[in-house]
Amino acid sequence: MEARAWQEEYEYPPEEEKSEDGLAVSEADYWEKYYNHLDFKYEWNNGYLEEKPVSDVKGSRLYQWFSKILECFFSSYPVGEIINLDIGFRLALPNKTSIRKPDLAVILNSNAVTAAPDDATYSGIYDICIESLSHSSLKQILRDTSQKKKEYEGIGVKEYYILDARGKETAFFRQNRVGKYVDIIPAGDVIRSDLLPEFRFRISDLYRQPSLEEMAEDDVYKGYVLPFYQEAKSLAEAEKQNAERERLRAEAEKQNAERERQRNRILDLELASERHKAERLATKLRALGISPEDI
Repeated sequence: MEARAWQEEYEYPPEEEKSEDGLAVSEADYWEKYYNHLDFKYEWNNGYLEEKPVSDVKGSRLYQWFSKILECFFSSYPVGEIINLDIGFRLALPNKTSIRKPDLAVILNSNAVTAAPDDATYSGIYDICIESLSHSSLKQILRDTSQKKKEYEGIGVKEYYILDARGKETAFFRQNRVGKYVDIIPAGDVIRSDLLPEFRFRISDLYRQPSLEEMAEDDVYKGYVLPFYQEAKSLAEAEKQNAERERLRAEAEKQNAERERQRNRILDLELASERHKAERLATKLRALGISPEDI
């Protein structure tokens, strides 16, 4: 009896929430129940939930590095803003509707639809979408490399980047004149955005992830990465050169003063020698009975 009472009073922990990936739900239910789900990140694809996969450390580092150079760019060239933290947008395509939450997105100032500070969704079409690829399953890989590529192309996202920390599926696309995605052709190893002036980066640096200080001295990045660092470094270098010039000037003055001192000492020695010679001569003349003053 006592055991049963104890069991009735004991509160068992709730069962762990399970993913509802693939569940058929209406768009209204998605917005109400799943868009801001506490345990899972869901997108919605034409009536079905699609869980966004988690990343790994390698993918997280690449994502952070790329976010950092984007932030540097917009700090130097405020032509738009970066959107992250799973702020979704609705893609009303001719044959389907989906709701996507890009890992990173860009809204240009020229975009007709702006994002208000309190918006939890974006009602326009992002100018650039960036996805950090997960290798958790082939399904997840195909979602970013094929399915979302078609959706973003169809809805009018002007550029689409796929960042793959393993380097297998990394790709960069832009819309051509008829709205179809074509590869952004690198100049050697350097990708340059058509939409963002001066935004460029090395593909190899996605995996090397150089520091901001290193990039600030690199011709590829120094146009937008830490320009104040470059100015401060140039100022410090100028001050160092001025200090060196002042040191050399002071050293030259010291050497000139030393040479003058040595010259004066030599003159003093020569005068002393001449006086000594004159005194010896006068002594000899006096010994001969000749007064030096009479000569």
